[in-house]
Amino acid sequence: MSTSRRIISEKTRTALGKDTVTVQAKSSRENITQLPRPSYELGDLLASYLAQLGVEYVFGIPGGPIEPLYNALARSERRGGPRAVVARHETGAAFMADGYARNSGKIGVCCATAGPGSTNIMTGVASAYDNHSPLLVITGQTSISNFGKGATQESGDTGINTVAMFSHCTRYSSLISHVDQFEQKLVSAISAATNVPYGPAHISVPVDVLRCDSPVNEPSFDITKLMWQSTIADAEQVKELCNQLIKYKNVVLLIGEGAETAVSSLLKIAFMIDAKIVTTPHGKGLINPYHPLYRGVVGFAGHETASKLIEEADLVVAIGTPLQEFATNGWSVVNDVGRRLIHIDESETYFTRSPMARIHVKGNIRKTLESISDQLHILELVGDRQKSNKKYNKPILINTESENKSRQLNFAIDEEDKMFVRKGVLKPQRVMHLLPKIFPPETKFLCDAGNCIAWTIHYLHPEDRRIRDRRDTLRSVAGQSNIIKDGRRETRGSAFWTPLECSSMGWSIGSSIGTSMACPNNPVVTIVGDGAMLMCGGDVSVAVQEKLKVIFVILNDSEYGMVKQGQKLAGAERTAYKLPATDFVKWGKSLGAAGYCIRSSKDLEDLDVAS
Repeated sequence: MSTSRRIISEKTRTALGKDTVTVQAKSSRENITQLPRPSYELGDLLASYLAQLGVEYVFGIPGGPIEPLYNALARSERRGGPRAVVARHETGAAFMADGYARNSGKIGVCCATAGPGSTNIMTGVASAYDNHSPLLVITGQTSISNFGKGATQESGDTGINTVAMFSHCTRYSSLISHVDQFEQKLVSAISAATNVPYGPAHISVPVDVLRCDSPVNEPSFDITKLMWQSTIADAEQVKELCNQLIKYKNVVLLIGEGAETAVSSLLKIAFMIDAKIVTTPHGKGLINPYHPLYRGVVGFAGHETASKLIEEADLVVAIGTPLQEFATNGWSVVNDVGRRLIHIDESETYFTRSPMARIHVKGNIRKTLESISDQLHILELVGDRQKSNKKYNKPILINTESENKSRQLNFAIDEEDKMFVRKGVLKPQRVMHLLPKIFPPETKFLCDAGNCIAWTIHYLHPEDRRIRDRRDTLRSVAGQSNIIKDGRRETRGSAFWTPLECSSMGWSIGSSIGTSMACPNNPVVTIVGDGAMLMCGGDVSVAVQEKLKVIFVILNDSEYGMVKQGQKLAGAERTAYKLPATDFVKWGKSLGAAGYCIRSSKDLEDLDVAS
């Protein structure tokens, strides 16, 4: 009896994934034929490593040279593993990975095809480098056998050398030229990205290498163990620092973004020694603006009361800040403080910006602050100061559900009266004042490059509900005091962020998508100018496609506002800053988003954000 078998194409087997394909012969008396599973390619090995790290998404745009990776991601998605999120521009893909990394505590992953895909993604990678965000950046290459032949989109050392380009904005950049290099270089890239100081790492893989069968059937390395970081605090430095803290009465804590996992200990220390708290622009979202010890932002667009406090302090303790230009008013703050400065950080790299500091304390910031708190208790030398600070040593009632007139910010704001003007032209100050009041406390605010940076740093004050320690914090609900059990601060991601150092226009659009995918229960509000929206706004459709809770607030003045302001301040020619009037409501609706035009304070106050 002849045997007849159904022919299954390679394409069909690929679509079915790694499952065994069972073929029933035409005759019921014939045996069942089992075809072999598709091979386990390098792309599958990469997806397995990402799954090991808990990574859920790979942001990018497909193309021929990186097609094997997308094939592997399709198979991974069917297994419930990492999946592809398709951006509208490669720069946006890197912005998305940046937002995801900063808010998930995981590495962000983005990819691009060879040639223009690789060069497009580079701006977003450079922004992540300045933001100290851990990214794995994967770019494709033409077949290695075609190097030097003028192949389309050739990006190796004989073409447009993207590996060399990335080396200047990453912690690691390498071409994988052989299958046996893949695992070792992949692990090296991940390790480089996730070690302090964090940053992007890049691997470039030729398409013929990427589609090769993997030499191993599963990851050879436990990458989570390789990524382990020390949580040791230097006991001698901590003791010396504590002696300084109890020696001086007028102590100011200067908080940067690196303190995001240590806010609880930081607040305890501030209460114990009655220290005032100020933040850098990147640190402002970590502290409740209504905290009784908080005195505002120093640096770009900061508050004069905060700067004055720094000038008058006996001791300034900088915690988790790289002391960048925007954070220090062009380093003037650091120079003015001089020997009154103590600098705590995990990276000795940042200590080069504070060579005059009295003490440098290197170590895990959370563990270091916990050790400081414990040491202060052991010394038992803060009793008198605690007694003088009785008004802060009891639960503090705050009402986060309505605008409470009794709550006051403890720092001065320029042109504060404009925040409360309800009639006439809608002022940016009023917009920034209202946004935290119409969105819930768990909202994350992102601000794009441009004039909106100044508006948000100075006037936007998101409230995260924490005043003291989370176990002590109370709020007023229906006239009664209840311990907050649902107001615990997330230890990853701030309530506010802006791309100050690289200042990439359009950053917040992609970053809001990555932020929302990392924190699906948190509304994300993006404040962006019309110029940046015109530049990178196509990625709004990604938020629509993924059904994300993202609100894009467009400050539409038909101009590049910061360019115009800069020309005015510099006495330069007033030119090339005007933009055409654009109806972003119609534009947003064409992408599938709901659109609202806000022309007055009442329009914004009446906005039904729940809908």
